[in-house]
Parts: sequence; C-alpha cells; structure tokens
Amino acid sequence: MLDCAIIGGGPAGLNAALVLGRARRKVALFDDNKPRNAVTRESHGFLTRDGVSPREIKSIAHKEISRYQTVELHKSRVTNVTKNNSSFEIETDKGDRFHAKTILLATGLKEQLPDIDKIQEYYGRSLFCCPYCDGWELKDKPLVVISRGDHLYHLATTVWNWSHDLLVCTNGNENNLATEELNLLRSKGIHVKEEKIRTLKGENGELKSIVFENREEIKREGGFITPHVVQAVKFGEYLGCETTRLGGIQTDEVGRTNIKGVYAAGDSAIIAPAQVVIAAAEGSRAAIGINTDLIEKEFMDI
Repeated sequence: MLDCAIIGGGPAGLNAALVLGRARRKVALFDDNKPRNAVTRESHGFLTRDGVSPREIKSIAHKEISRYQTVELHKSRVTNVTKNNSSFEIETDKGDRFHAKTILLATGLKEQLPDIDKIQEYYGRSLFCCPYCDGWELKDKPLVVISRGDHLYHLATTVWNWSHDLLVCTNGNENNLATEELNLLRSKGIHVKEEKIRTLKGENGELKSIVFENREEIKREGGFITPHVVQAVKFGEYLGCETTRLGGIQTDEVGRTNIKGVYAAGDSAIIAPAQVVIAAAEGSRAAIGINTDLIEKEFMDI
C-alpha cells in the first residue's frame, strides 16, 4: 500500500515526490514522458535554473529523487484510477496495479493551438504563450499577439511591456475587443488587424512575417499566442472533482479536492500562470497537505 500515487512527472509531481519522500512516505510517481513543454528549449524565471531546458531540469530532479528509497519512479502511463472505500487502485498501460491511500493529480494540461497554417513550426521557437517566460528574449523586436475573446486585450497590454512595436491579430474573430479597448491600443501605436491570417512565413522556426487573407504581409520576428488548454487526462472528472470556471481542478490552500484522498497541483489545478517555478511550489504545498492529513489519520488511529 502506497502512501501516495503521484500521476504526472512534471515540476509539480516531481517536487511533491521529493517532499513526500523526505517525509518518509512510500510514494510512486507515474510519468509517460509527454510533457506540455516538450517544444520548450529554455525555461525562465526559476531561480538557479534560469535558461535551463525543461528536459535538463527533469533529469536533475530524477537524480535528486533517486537518492530516496521511499520514492519509486515508473515510466508508464496510468490508464485508470478507481476509488475503493478508503484507498485507490491505479492501473498502468503495462498491466501493473498499485494501491494507494492518496493520489496527487499533477497531469498538467494539453494545448490546442489556433488553427493557423504552419503555426506548429514556430511554436516554442519564436512564438510563445507566456511573456514572463520568454518576453526578455523578444524585447524591442517587432512582435505579434494572436488571441481571442477576453484574453486578447490582456495579452496585448502585457506584451507591450516588452515591445512597443506590436501587431495585434484577432484572426478573423469578431467582437474580441470593446471599442474602448481598441481605441486605447491604437492610441499606444499598436496596430490591430482583424483579417484572418492566411499563413506564417519564416525559416528554421524563426518567424519572419504574417500573411493575411487579403495577401497583405507584415514583418514580425516573434510573438505570443493564446492556446486553448484542456486537462491532459480526465481522472479528476471521473473521480468527481469539482473544477474552477477556467477548467482547473478546484483545490483548497494545500491541494485538497472535494474528494477525500484526492489532491491536485500544478497546471492541472491553477491553469495560469503556467510557470515551472509555480508548478513546483504547488507540488511542494500539496505534498505537505497530503503528509499532514496522513499524520492526522495515523495519530488519531493510535
């Protein structure tokens, strides 16, 4: 019987495994190695690891965690989680079954990029989703912001902090900006294009220009987009976990969901901002919540 089964091997799951392992908890971490940030070459904003690739961060984490005999790392995909009275049964794609007192959902999110020709070639190289992660590298360059709905104005004003040479694209989606917002953007010298984007042009992942349906071509050297994000897996939904209005798993201040014994951390729970350092911190906080609850139960049982 495991004390905790951690599903997801990103920053949240890894940090939770480290904290729980050091708390003398028997932990198994399951990771199918399909991270959301697979396209990311450099991770920024994480003190002592600024500019390091997510892959390197993960490699270092595995080495550190391997020092603790209390933690098992399983390179497998969890296919099913079932609640049985006071414990959980976890099944993997390798046919293995595990039983745990608690589970931590740290499965992260899955991105759906805007339907724009060739956008996949530039995402993670010159087009990004988080200005706080990649804005410094694009500062003062001619940039594009591609988004829709409520996200568009917020993203445009945020990116303006790093570059005033800004093109904002609605990609043909109507009513994305209120008149007041549109006028304010234009008053700052921001060019707003409402035509649909035909394609993106560049080479080796480096964006060079945006081509619109009317054949107009505007030079850009990078930018930011808003992908649509959904839960990478639906274990939270299947187990009956409540969600936030943004689609994240609802938790309290230490990662507890409304289902006893089920916890969540990282992007699965917070949705935004999606940063490595925040996800790692959420994993640590949830681990402390799990250990606290286990201690309370054990102490009362005695």
